[in-house]
Amino acid sequence: MGLFQRRPQGGDSIQFYTLGQNKIVLVVGLGNIGAQYNDTRHNVGFAAVDRFAKDHDFPAWIDKKDLKCHLTMTQMGDSKVIAIKPTTLMNLSGEAVQAVVHFYKVNPDYVVVVHDELDIPFGQIRTRMGGGSAGHNGVKSVTQHLGEQYGRVRIGIGPKTHPDMDSADFVLAKFSTDEQSQMKNLTREASAILSEFAYGGQLPHETRSFIV
Repeated sequence: MGLFQRRPQGGDSIQFYTLGQNKIVLVVGLGNIGAQYNDTRHNVGFAAVDRFAKDHDFPAWIDKKDLKCHLTMTQMGDSKVIAIKPTTLMNLSGEAVQAVVHFYKVNPDYVVVVHDELDIPFGQIRTRMGGGSAGHNGVKSVTQHLGEQYGRVRIGIGPKTHPDMDSADFVLAKFSTDEQSQMKNLTREASAILSEFAYGGQLPHETRSFIV
């Protein structure tokens, strides 16, 4: 289990128009908006970013219709950290990411996207900069609008319950009872990784296991 020391925050949340000289970090959780998608495997990116925002006392989420996302921000050390959950369909997530990057002038090197990945077993989180989409439509959309050079926090949801099960049906289904019992560990570990990125601007270079 990865551990981190929580550093003192730089104060209360700052106004959206106060850009200052700080580094701006963008944390993106991928998922689908709507109650019917809550607690599904495909929405684990939303769950992880919700936990990260809660851990660091971000203000309430704001529905930014012009930027196609729910958005919140705060100061963490020397970084202004913006967290978003796109309100588009999953396969249009890149529209929201591009809008926020352009509006707040975020360097793509300081963008990290949190998403589910079927090719990684449940119980592991892997990180990397750049790379392909592994068939994930949300990641494909972000890459189309931003290019490949952004960070990924890839949360394992595999393997499929039955090998011949349709992948779309699997990812849109809710986590099993056993998996749901590990959600606190999962989101805690993802939040720790995002904290390291927010404070240091780099992703840890290792696979982390969150099942204890």
